[in-house]
Amino acid sequence: MSIKELILAALLAAAVPAAHAVVVAPDAPAPAAAEAAAPEEESAAVTEDEVEEFDEEAFIASLNFQTGQVVIGDNLATLNLPDNLVFLDGADAERLLVEAWGNPPDAELPLGMVLPAGISPLAAESWAATIEYEESGYVSDEDAADIDYDDMLKDLQEESVADNQWRAENGYEPVELIGWAAQPHYDDQGKKLHWAKELKFGDSETNTLNYNIRVLGRKGVLVLNFIANMDQLADIQQHVPTVLAMTDFNQGHRYAEFDPDMDEVAAYGIGALIAGKLAAKAGLFATLLILLKKLWIVPLLAIGWLGKRLFGKKQVETPVASVEPVAEPTAAEAVTPPASTVLDLNKPDGDKP
Repeated sequence: MSIKELILAALLAAAVPAAHAVVVAPDAPAPAAAEAAAPEEESAAVTEDEVEEFDEEAFIASLNFQTGQVVIGDNLATLNLPDNLVFLDGADAERLLVEAWGNPPDAELPLGMVLPAGISPLAAESWAATIEYEESGYVSDEDAADIDYDDMLKDLQEESVADNQWRAENGYEPVELIGWAAQPHYDDQGKKLHWAKELKFGDSETNTLNYNIRVLGRKGVLVLNFIANMDQLADIQQHVPTVLAMTDFNQGHRYAEFDPDMDEVAAYGIGALIAGKLAAKAGLFATLLILLKKLWIVPLLAIGWLGKRLFGKKQVETPVASVEPVAEPTAAEAVTPPASTVLDLNKPDGDKP
């Protein structure tokens, strides 16, 4: 059983008895409902035993942390890792994201993930940067010097209002763009772009840091997204120059090798790389804080809410209250669903699912 399932089982075990409590008069015979509670109590006890069986050390030991020089993709790019960083391949990165941090699985594995060395990925102070590749063509950087990032931020915040209305109508928690945590910066020499957004998920008291790096290549873009909380901004900013310096396309995939007679040009520029959907994957402790807060405030809705939170489903049946079905939007009213993966997070408008 994965840690995601264990978390769900443990929290449901705490919520279900409260939702089905029966008031019985003193000395009255126990009703059938009370008798039916026995299997639930037994199930809860088993669940607690299963939770105890999860071995964090064994999980971490099962991950293959790589160091030094690592080639990613089909000889696409090379990471020259310094001593203070380690790398997980796509399969291990997905296991960490899904099994340990409770994110929904992606249709495609990432190329990998970079993490700080010497820190458990399950520790509160840990962070990670996922690495993916978007083969969307050669991205022209001609517009880089002309972008007004203050105006862009205002536009993104206005767009988020409409997005959140759709989210509320379809069972998703809202995502608010608070502002730039680090204003966009483009390195014309290295063809590398980085910026950071501060996001607020639902009513969480802890804001999420969405720090992004894009490395432009001949036929696409390397997508590096940091997964961390706002209180880790200073730590992430210390590592950004290192991550930028260690990441380069290999020969045949470099930006300077673009051939206009052979290669496709992307339908967007630098600005569209920054403007994207407001969603992100969260680390384990950020997710647990939200889960526990929701559980204590609205225990009777825990079953339905936890199902949506952990498994990403729009509609979850709950015995607490009936919910009217949401009408499907017409073609004229259709709104693009929120992103559910790191790669979707900052896709340009033309490539959003």
